[in-house]
This record gives sequence, C-alpha cells and structure tokens, in this order.
Amino acid sequence: MEYATPSGTAQRLMAHVASLNSERGRARAVERLPFTIRRVSTEEDLRKAVRVRHAAYARHVPDFAQTLSVAEPADVDGDAVVLLAESKLDGSPLGSTRIQTNLLQALHVEESVELPLWLQTRRLAEVTRLGVAEGRVGHLVKIALIKACFDYCEQNGVEWAVVTGRAPIDRQYEQLLFTDVFPNRAFVALRHVGDLPHRVMAFNIATGEARWEAAKHPLLGFFRHTRHPDIDVSARHGARGEPAPAARPAAPAAAGAFALSAMA
Repeated sequence: MEYATPSGTAQRLMAHVASLNSERGRARAVERLPFTIRRVSTEEDLRKAVRVRHAAYARHVPDFAQTLSVAEPADVDGDAVVLLAESKLDGSPLGSTRIQTNLLQALHVEESVELPLWLQTRRLAEVTRLGVAEGRVGHLVKIALIKACFDYCEQNGVEWAVVTGRAPIDRQYEQLLFTDVFPNRAFVALRHVGDLPHRVMAFNIATGEARWEAAKHPLLGFFRHTRHPDIDVSARHGARGEPAPAARPAAPAAAGAFALSAMA
C-alpha cells in the first residue's frame, strides 16, 4: 500500500501552523489538571487502560464490552500507541484511548468501509477504544483525551481526522465541527466495534483552529489557548512495547489523518 506525501502547499501550511503553535506556546496560560495523560509504557499501564476501557463500554454497550475484558492484539501492534489518564491522587485509571497508524497495515475502520480516494491517498491513524470514568471527572478526562489526540496529530503532521461515532456520540463530533464523509449522515456497521452502526466523519486539522474561532467554539480556549503540561503524548515515556518484553517495537507515527471510533 502506497501513501501520498503531503503536497508542498500542505507542508508549508503545517510548518506555518507549527510556528504559530510555538509562538502561542510561549504566551498561553498554563493549567494543571488533577490527572495526567501519557503513553502506556508497561504491562501494568496496559492493564489499567484495559480496566477503565472495559468499565466504560460496559455502561453503554455491555454485550460488546464482554470482548474487552483483556488486552487486544491491536494494543501491542507495532504501529499502536495507547494513551492512559491517571489520577494524580492515587494513580487510578480515569480514561484511555488507542491510536493506530496505517504505516504498517490498514486501519481497522477499513475492514468495514472503503474510504474516499482523498483519504485513501493519505497516511492515516485511527483512534479507538476511547473510554472514561463516570461523573464530572470523566467528562473532563474525555475532553482532555480528545485534546491529546489533536496534539498527537499536530505533532505528527496529520492533515485530516476521520472519526466514527455511534448515536448519540456522533452529535459530539458534530459539535467539534466534524463533517460527514458519506452522504445523508449514513451509518455503517463496523466490524471492530461489534458490528454496531457508526457514522463516519472528517475534520481538517490545519483549518481546525480557524473554524473553531469563527464558530466561537466553547472548547477553543481549552484546546488552543491553554497549555496543559499534564497532557504529554510525546515519545519521552517510550512508545508502547519498548520496556515491555511481550510487545513488539513501536513504529514511528504516521502523518495524514486519524479516525476516532466508539467514544464511550
């Protein structure tokens, strides 16, 4: 499978966005969170991620959740990164999500749908198994994990985000200004989420901030104007598999787009 590299215009735009982000980073307000978000780097980390994932899905799709009580092969794929949100108070898991690039293989969503050509020709990443704890803290963790996904995409030159959401989760993506990939808000059954019907939507990363600003989006300040040192998706903690003997070495992150599936 071959993937087109970003065009010269896209590369210049990404460099310009990176420059703007660097300048804003020096001036942005700093906010501390009651939890941290980082890459999973040990077997214990992964057990925590699986525990909070299973509990989150059990609240909404209990039948499918039965398949999520243990780690999945995709958690330790060479091109996978699992993010974990942990309480600063006691280290308990508060949320998790997984990012899988198509650097080594097709995305899971492509088992069920054929993406349009303008996405097929890009290197992609898919974010699945997003689940958080109950209550107000869970709501904040979910928003922070979404920000972590956008941060990951920007750090790795992502151009488009492709998300899949079951009802009513798809409405949350609408609120984030995602648009439908397929006409008529079509829902399609996805194999990697128990054949549940999901809506496929897309988001242009490079123009996201401008569109949020134009819409006066309520999360603009959190996403773009506030620096959260407790959200760190860089490789400093080690990609999944480096310190854990059971996992395969992690691959470099791919650029292109990412897909976000089944937000619990």
